[in-house]
Amino acid sequence: MQPFGDSRHPSYRRRTVHSPEYSGTSMAVSGLFVTPGTLTNLDPSSEIGNGLSVTKDGIIALKSGVLVENDGLWDISDHSPGVNTLQIGDDIIGEVHNLQPKVAIIRIISVEKEGMQEKSLSAQQLFADITVTELCDRFMPSAGDAMRRRDIIRARVTSTEPMVRATTKEDASLGVLHALCTACGAPLLADDAVPDFNVSCSRCDYTGYRVLSSDFNNLNGLEPSLLNREGTRWSKEAENMLGHDGARPYLSPVADHRRGWSHEIPKEALRSRSSQGRDRPRREMHEAKCTLCGTDTKVPFKPTAGKPIRCSSCLDLVKQGEADEDKLAAERKLLISMRKESEANAPLRLFVGRLSREVNEDLLRETFSEHGEVVDFHMPIDRETGNPRGFAFVTISPKSAGEAAIKALNGSELEGRKIVVEASQRDSNKGRRNRR
Repeated sequence: MQPFGDSRHPSYRRRTVHSPEYSGTSMAVSGLFVTPGTLTNLDPSSEIGNGLSVTKDGIIALKSGVLVENDGLWDISDHSPGVNTLQIGDDIIGEVHNLQPKVAIIRIISVEKEGMQEKSLSAQQLFADITVTELCDRFMPSAGDAMRRRDIIRARVTSTEPMVRATTKEDASLGVLHALCTACGAPLLADDAVPDFNVSCSRCDYTGYRVLSSDFNNLNGLEPSLLNREGTRWSKEAENMLGHDGARPYLSPVADHRRGWSHEIPKEALRSRSSQGRDRPRREMHEAKCTLCGTDTKVPFKPTAGKPIRCSSCLDLVKQGEADEDKLAAERKLLISMRKESEANAPLRLFVGRLSREVNEDLLRETFSEHGEVVDFHMPIDRETGNPRGFAFVTISPKSAGEAAIKALNGSELEGRKIVVEASQRDSNKGRRNRR
């Protein structure tokens, strides 16, 4: 098999690096960048070291790096610029990558710091978040009202953990550096002709607002601090077009050009902030009595017998551990009695088995209603034949009436067959699943 440096090797591609001073058989210049397989212009008789190899065509590079010469020895030094690590206070250049209701997500392009321009960023620091409160010193309902996708901006890092966060309001140089018209794609120009807005398009009638940097490329001689109108209120006409309620898919006519200036604004976007929450249904309050002190109160749930219900003052005392021990003991006794009373008045579900086919719902209701109120009834039907399956479930209130029905009817004869009447196992053994 041919060696890699041989021109007959299938992976070999001849590439020659010439220095500006190279001519004919002149020696190469230190500092040239080479990659594996590059044919250098070094003299074949030169002394070579790490990363170089002699072939019949000349001296080639075996790795990527910079060609260096040291006391007559030529080799390739490793070329690894390293990785950037953002620090708080670093100024970054980025592109608006995505807009969320309250956050602009910036894709970081470079870091304006000595020696960091050539380095790449780690995967955890490729993007930075700018919240609406960090855009400028002006009320901004939505991030899309201050910048748009593809805008090039300068921002300052304010946090690196757990994620990168930045701001555009700490210095006049921070903000949008370059912006394109969202309608036609032409570069936007600084313009103060329309109140509350500071950029316009020379090609179409688009007018909008951007948080402008003092280095914005098309200032037209205007002062960016005045264009941003920091500390001033929006006019009523402009505020109606801002992205109230945050939000996707509707930001505002200014932020989302696809809807145009003359479209009908959705009702949810027109709703003023003062009316937010008025359409929310009110929570139903139930009358109850505090089980600790006995005063009347209201709770946002339906009271359950045997469960403690406390007014706000008693609830605070219990949470702080300052409730009176005698009152707590009395409450426990009250809850136990309420639970027993509730269980006594609760309906009892009965299983009725070995029923004749002639027995129907009317007959069973009439039979059991002699012992108490029938509050629920269920007789399963066979899907294939349509006939009753020979058993039923009858719920009688109160529990004492159900127990009386068991004593009176269990083993009694109904339509020529002795029936079985007992408490349903699902009712007496809660948690178990059984056909009864």
